[in-house]
Amino acid sequence: MRADDARVARMGRTLALEDGALRFGYPGVSLSVNFEGTSLDIEAGASDAKNFLDIVVDGAPPRRVRLAPATGRIVLVKDAAAGKHRVDVVNGSEAWLGLATVARFHTDGSFAPAPALPARKMLVLGDSVTCAEAIERVPGEKKNSSWWKPLQSYGMLAARELQAQVQLVCHGGRGLVRRWDGRTDDPNLIDFYEQTIAAKGEPARWDHSQYQPDLIVSAIGTNDFAVGIPDREVYVQAYVKLVETLLRHHPRAQIVLTESAILKGERKAALTAYIAETVRRVGSARVHAAPSAHHPGEGNDGHPTGPQHAAMARELLPYLRSVTGW
Repeated sequence: MRADDARVARMGRTLALEDGALRFGYPGVSLSVNFEGTSLDIEAGASDAKNFLDIVVDGAPPRRVRLAPATGRIVLVKDAAAGKHRVDVVNGSEAWLGLATVARFHTDGSFAPAPALPARKMLVLGDSVTCAEAIERVPGEKKNSSWWKPLQSYGMLAARELQAQVQLVCHGGRGLVRRWDGRTDDPNLIDFYEQTIAAKGEPARWDHSQYQPDLIVSAIGTNDFAVGIPDREVYVQAYVKLVETLLRHHPRAQIVLTESAILKGERKAALTAYIAETVRRVGSARVHAAPSAHHPGEGNDGHPTGPQHAAMARELLPYLRSVTGW
């Protein structure tokens, strides 16, 4: 069965290729199938050996598989009890680590209609924190791409609690107006928000009509403030432009702007003030500001850990429920 078959439920941004394969780069992109049989394989590959997929079979804890640069056959289910099964294939990497492609699904039985996805829809915009960088770090080891775990990210955890689909549209090292080292010549949030895949050489624009979120969370700012506090007027004008774009593209969405979990002190205070001014200037009842606590990571990595992501989700959920009624 081709990956673009209607019996494959898609959550997240994917690019359909002429041969029926699906290419994707954003973390947490999920392809889900129901089948009746004892085995399931996929044909899949990646642009780099740094890519991982997380495989969830019948709701069990995920099993991680590394993709090879060349497309090959990967066993997802083998010698299972005969009967009905659900399998979720989840992108465990982000675009700058490499792009994944799933071409086909194979079973010894038969495919059933696609699993039903939740009716509620979320969109979470952000940087490396939203992309789940270094969630599952190993003390004493050099950072590697196996440390990314989108299924444990605050965005996906919150979505599961709210019984919602979710798209994570994020890119490590990028901000609203500049990247972590102060450079402005790479695409930042307002740019890659428009992309199907946030990677160089991937010009396909995302068709926003394909996914109309009920709730949008924007958690951007870490990298903008990494080399100091950016100019207030430049930053606020850019944020107003982004929020007005979101309001136009998604006329039923509630939009929540929140701060970085990494920032603290005067930089966090400045970002909080910039967000408040953005909300004031936009002047829409659908736009809100939500506070966030500081989560410092651990060891020599400032990215929040898995337990800290869980705490971030718990802290954010009451506010998300208050603005949506969920």
